[in-house]
Amino acid sequence: MRNFLLLFVVCCSSPSVAMAQSRHGDGLDDAMQYTSYAAVFALKAIGADSRHGWAQLSAEAAVSWVAAAGTGYILKHNIREWRPDSTDMRSFPSGHTLFAFAGATILRHEFGHLSPWISIGGYTVAALTAIDRVRRDRHHWHDVVAGAAVGICTAELTCFLSDRLLKTDRVRVGVNPAGVDVAVCW
Repeated sequence: MRNFLLLFVVCCSSPSVAMAQSRHGDGLDDAMQYTSYAAVFALKAIGADSRHGWAQLSAEAAVSWVAAAGTGYILKHNIREWRPDSTDMRSFPSGHTLFAFAGATILRHEFGHLSPWISIGGYTVAALTAIDRVRRDRHHWHDVVAGAAVGICTAELTCFLSDRLLKTDRVRVGVNPAGVDVAVCW
């Protein structure tokens, strides 16, 4: 039953609804790009055994997101490639794909030891996000491949550095009315 519950949480936002969406309208892919990140916190919240405690898991997820966003922003604003639908020059790399694969990599690192289906679910949602971006003429194939590569690389680097630099007793997470604070003590 527990394995079924874990699989359900990972795959809770079914990408099959994407086929009913309009060709150019943003919607489901906007949510799908963050599904794996949401699954990381949902699995931790239901008590699944992760590699790290709340503090280090939160720091790892936040830093991977910021690293992915920063890398994607720099590439998009310097390469300036036209989108297939000619709406702007921010096609390379695919940001949606970048976040989807970064989140799937964090999901694999934190919960992949529980079941291979957790990793498969995360990367499946990421791949469907990439396919949907190409299908709706928002990106070329090389945009989503680059987005996947950047997302995986930034998350892998974050996990590598987190395991070497952060210790559970050095990371503090606090929740306040304005948001969530993450403090790292050196």
